[in-house]
Amino acid sequence: MVHSTASSIPTQPYNAKSYRWNRQHYSRQRRFIDIWHFFLSLMTSLWLNGKKWSYPGGFSEAKLAKRRRQQAIWIRDSFLDLGPTFIKLGQLFSTRADLFPIEYVEELSKLQDRVPAFSYEQVEQIVQQDLGKPVSSLFTSFDPVALAAASLGQVHKAQLRNGQEVVVKIQRPGLKQLFTIDLAILKGIARYFQSHPRWGRGRDWLGIYDECCRILWEEIDYLSEGQNADTFRRNFRPFDWVKVPRVYWRYTSPRVLTLEYLPGIKISHYEALEAAGIDRKEVAKLGARAYLHQLLDDGFFHADPHPGNIAVNPEGALIFYDFGMMGKIAPVTREKLMDTLFGIAQKDGERVMKSLVALGALAANEDMGPVRRSIQYMLDNFMDKPFENQSVSQISDDLYEIAYDQPFRFPATFTFVMRAFSTLEGVGKGLDPDFNFMEVAQPFAMQLMTNGNGSDNGSFLSELGRQAAQMSSTALGLPRRIEDTIEKLERGDLRVRVRSVESDRILRRISNIQAGTNYTLLVGSFTLSATILFVNHYVWLAAGLALVAAILLAIWIRLTIRLDRMDRMF
Repeated sequence: MVHSTASSIPTQPYNAKSYRWNRQHYSRQRRFIDIWHFFLSLMTSLWLNGKKWSYPGGFSEAKLAKRRRQQAIWIRDSFLDLGPTFIKLGQLFSTRADLFPIEYVEELSKLQDRVPAFSYEQVEQIVQQDLGKPVSSLFTSFDPVALAAASLGQVHKAQLRNGQEVVVKIQRPGLKQLFTIDLAILKGIARYFQSHPRWGRGRDWLGIYDECCRILWEEIDYLSEGQNADTFRRNFRPFDWVKVPRVYWRYTSPRVLTLEYLPGIKISHYEALEAAGIDRKEVAKLGARAYLHQLLDDGFFHADPHPGNIAVNPEGALIFYDFGMMGKIAPVTREKLMDTLFGIAQKDGERVMKSLVALGALAANEDMGPVRRSIQYMLDNFMDKPFENQSVSQISDDLYEIAYDQPFRFPATFTFVMRAFSTLEGVGKGLDPDFNFMEVAQPFAMQLMTNGNGSDNGSFLSELGRQAAQMSSTALGLPRRIEDTIEKLERGDLRVRVRSVESDRILRRISNIQAGTNYTLLVGSFTLSATILFVNHYVWLAAGLALVAAILLAIWIRLTIRLDRMDRMF
């Protein structure tokens, strides 16, 4: 939700094909075709990525990267055309760098609502249905032109009978029906991906689907959003440099949310801030402090702090809007996060890996060696730089690069935090070119680590006590671990994996020879069948079988060359 000096409603024309979902009555069958057409086109495009013959002039890594970038832009635009469900889905997927390549994540993170406003007649109808009275009896004035329109709803300025200026957020008509249809179709797509031999391996697509459903349904419940706004407002009550709009519950329902009107200048309108005499450097620092307070002190944070949701009032205080998507960090999670921070500070890849498993950010498997080496590589590269010289964006990009196609499973909370940090760092640098988020965060991080230790962080006795406690814990747990190992041996649950390079090579060669024998038999059979058909004047059938025989022969020749190459290598 945006309250700024300029309207954010798009002015470009919309074509009926792109916004079929915006009709009051639309075909379920048409929707099914639109969604499946997109996914089948996407799967075909991904399949072609791995085919070198599909690249004009030959394959190269640069061409693959360029194609992925073009695909990412196409996916983003397709999500916009498919409407609210997919716009929100894309914004959620932009937090899942463990599932998608970094090019897709970057483009989806740019996904902003670009949808037409719905009519004032529909607004009046929804208010009447939900609040039980017409607009004219509830409000002294109600602006029929929306301040802003988004995929889930739009905002109108109004005035209550007591003279209080408010904004009224109205949910888009037919949204629940659209969500119900879309999510039913998406469940079938999730099942398909879950059973896919390549894309389903190591991925819980049905679990991801359930999580997305939960977040989507929560975000269109305006009663829940109102409660979030109240909680957020209470958390910042001691600070006069943060303003949060008050909720008017008498004029609020599941589809209507009425909030105090707090106008301001959008935080990314840098020239307007300067013209108003507001210190841009101070605003950048306040933005970082506000988010760190949410995360580290309250454990309740705004999960979508893009520039459209933050404004600045004439006194220089920050104003937060739109509380549909919020994140929570439980105390136990913060304790586990502390362990991760200590591991990072000590450049201990093993400790970081174990803490990430405990957090649920890393899926444990039989061979964790490659994962530990990746973490250690990351620590060795990051920790060479001073803390205040590091960039959140660079850290998150490197994390995502390492996470993709490895057993990392970043929870939504973690990725919401990383995305918010990156967004705030970008806004901060726009406000102040010398701004560094990590420099502002350093005092908070030091305080958190000091509190986590429970005593002076640099104290020799404190460190000695910590090491002694860790050693005693390990020693006391050792007999039980030995007993568990013996029990697993007795039950046959313990497996010992031994690899022999020579044995693997011989097995591969035997497998290839067996495949070659099968192809030889098939070529002979098809050739003999084609000959018999040709003699009996079945020319077309004979030609078809001869073509199949030729294809199999080509595969057999390729396999023979491969075997010969393997013999020369060893």
